[in-house]
Amino acid sequence: MKKVFGLVMVGFLFFVGCSPTGQQDSLDTEEINQEEQVNGKIEVVIGNLNVPWSIERHNDIFYVTERPGTIAKIENGELIRQDVELSKELSTGSEDGLMGFVLSPNFEKSSIAYAYYTYEDNRGQFNRVVTLRLEDNIWTEENVLLDNILGNSWHDGGRLEIGPDETLYITVGDAYERSISQDSTSLAGKILRMNLDGSIPGDNPFPNSYVYSLGHRNPQGITWLPDGTLYASEHGNEANDEINVIEAGQNYGWPLIEGTEEEDGLVPPQFTSGSSSTWAPSGMDNHNGKLYVAALRGSAVLEFDLETGQYYEVISGIGRIRDVRIEDNYLYFISNNKDGRGTPRENDDKLYRISLSELERR
Repeated sequence: MKKVFGLVMVGFLFFVGCSPTGQQDSLDTEEINQEEQVNGKIEVVIGNLNVPWSIERHNDIFYVTERPGTIAKIENGELIRQDVELSKELSTGSEDGLMGFVLSPNFEKSSIAYAYYTYEDNRGQFNRVVTLRLEDNIWTEENVLLDNILGNSWHDGGRLEIGPDETLYITVGDAYERSISQDSTSLAGKILRMNLDGSIPGDNPFPNSYVYSLGHRNPQGITWLPDGTLYASEHGNEANDEINVIEAGQNYGWPLIEGTEEEDGLVPPQFTSGSSSTWAPSGMDNHNGKLYVAALRGSAVLEFDLETGQYYEVISGIGRIRDVRIEDNYLYFISNNKDGRGTPRENDDKLYRISLSELERR
């Protein structure tokens, strides 16, 4: 079922100095020398990102969250590292920190964004969803929309996206407590949905609950097709990673089933890595009937063809990939080799791009 079209990175020269918070680096976009297996070039947009997690864009400006608690603003080949002032102490364990981030639909006027982060206090670790306001290159926590989501150093989920219905979707991991994914009273191991003011939508599937779907292990990516179909990526237990079609109120089985297993009332994945392969899928986007998914342990960008049911490895050789974003016929993606599990290269981590037309020529 699997066909692989890899891009092998042969090497490149790319120089840029590290910038302290609030300072900027300036560089020209460089091209990576590589085997032209997709008849094109991958470009480095910026380097020296600090454990990046989520890509967001407004006009020609990119905002990339960095898990230690900063946001990289990238404009015209320059990087400005912006402080984020949070009201709780940020947790920086293996899989937590400042993660999901999405700009408000009226960001131009409001300077507001939504963020997801893990914090620690005397009760333990928790995740929360907040609004941040940008002023003078500093993001300040303004309102807490949802709090006390059970957290851990592992399995925090963390993706935020605003859906076509103009509500906020939040992916939450099981906080390393397997059974909690099946507990409908817990927010962990779920995909959540809220109005942009933090209230519970009246048409959510469970009364007075943010829970949109349950039975998730560690979902980290979501995207909507033009017809409104919602897909999510999810980490399996060592293997059996998943790409799921998400529907309101459905149960996706963890920990009762995984991979190709089936049980009445539980939804199996549309794609799975199987019991002998691991993707560790994270951020995702879609274009022209194909899903593009960042793979951490898979060290690739994966393309899932929804018409044929096949998937392809379209970019490799860069290391761990955390997030992808499609804008203006380009696929943008970020490496994540400085997260403690990769092998950093010079000037890692980086924001890259490649023309979608080049990928589609395969």
